Amino acid sequence: MSTIREVVTGQNEEKEEEEEEERGTEDEEPKACGVCGDLAKGYHFNALTCEGCKGFFRRAIKRSTQPSCPFLNKCIITKNNRRSCQACRFRKCQSIGMRKEMVMSEKEVLERRIRIKKKKMHSVHSAQLQLSSQQEETIQELLCSHHCTFDTAFSRFSGFRPMDRKIIPVSEYNRSTSKTANPLTNCPTNTCTTFNKSATDPRISSCAGSLSSSSSLSDFVENQEGEEVRKSSVFTALPHVTDLTTYMIQDIISFSKSLKIFGSLTMADQIALLKGAMFEIMQIRFNMVFNVKTSIWECGHMTYCIDDAVRAGFQPLLLEPLFKLHHTLRKLGLQEEEYVLMQAMSLFSPDRPGVQQHSVIDEVHENLALTLKTWIDCKRTGPGKHLFYPKVMACLTEMRTMTEEYSKQILQIQDIQPDDISPLMMEMVSKNPCTDF
Repeated sequence: MSTIREVVTGQNEEKEEEEEEERGTEDEEPKACGVCGDLAKGYHFNALTCEGCKGFFRRAIKRSTQPSCPFLNKCIITKNNRRSCQACRFRKCQSIGMRKEMVMSEKEVLERRIRIKKKKMHSVHSAQLQLSSQQEETIQELLCSHHCTFDTAFSRFSGFRPMDRKIIPVSEYNRSTSKTANPLTNCPTNTCTTFNKSATDPRISSCAGSLSSSSSLSDFVENQEGEEVRKSSVFTALPHVTDLTTYMIQDIISFSKSLKIFGSLTMADQIALLKGAMFEIMQIRFNMVFNVKTSIWECGHMTYCIDDAVRAGFQPLLLEPLFKLHHTLRKLGLQEEEYVLMQAMSLFSPDRPGVQQHSVIDEVHENLALTLKTWIDCKRTGPGKHLFYPKVMACLTEMRTMTEEYSKQILQIQDIQPDDISPLMMEMVSKNPCTDF
């Protein structure tokens, strides 16, 4: 009875398998199976066979006992009677060259199925990594707004107060404000190191002496009591840097207000987001014109080095990590799409002070982060691809930690030279809520 059960079960399984595998063969070029003459789909176990005979041969090899022919071992195998005599069918399989050693074991079959499953999952995953139409629209809107509000040649930056680099030797200032080695001690451009004339200037020599004995701007102010040097002449690069910063702030405001989702927010939230993100977006934009080889910001007809920021009154506590950040970020080789997505992610940060519509802004931020991640997965290649997104996010986080120090130093500089800091800059670093720009 067990033999009958095995035969019946085997025939039922074979029939179901054949019916399933024979579907979809109508459009293929007809080929004859070497065993039964049915349509063959390819070579199986070293012979051209149909799917039915392929499955039969595989099952026959795995059986513990081989079937015997009830007739004269001379049965003619056809498509219609191929299930009548398993012994003759098996001999026919062998006679046309089917090889039992090519039949995979159960372990090999399982491993093959796992590989096929992984391949299918990878295909599905790859399909899911495609940018959606909404994500593509978001990127295009950001690019359009960015192009309208940021000119890498700085052709619209005009009417500014000139850059005056005749100020105290930066090395003296840095030696007093930082005990460790830092990138601010040597100016990378010849135009920033013209101190020969100023070295004999009594006014500048007095400034140098005061700064070299002070550890901060507040100390410097105290040391200047009774001195003839006027506060307004301490940081001669400040007027130009102020004009440049104000120019950048105005363009960033225009960029933000040109975005539909930003315009849908309340005015209070718009201002809160701008005040919180202004420094970060400004650095992202400056990074787009940063030459990592020369450590120069190439702003069209103007070029700047880190010493220019020192001459404007900023201290190494901010400038050292900022300088390193620009090198790190620029070395990532960001594409323009990635830069604008970073700007948008920084702008739409729901945890900025004063924000009211947290859930709305948080949803926008999550969508932007997903868009950036998908863009990287789709467009980036190479072994370090999976680390690219975390590196970008780390740079955003690093910039955020500098914002408070930047605001603090702006207020300190304003105490020394109040006439050279623009109202717009003061508005940005002020912690008081405002209603208009």
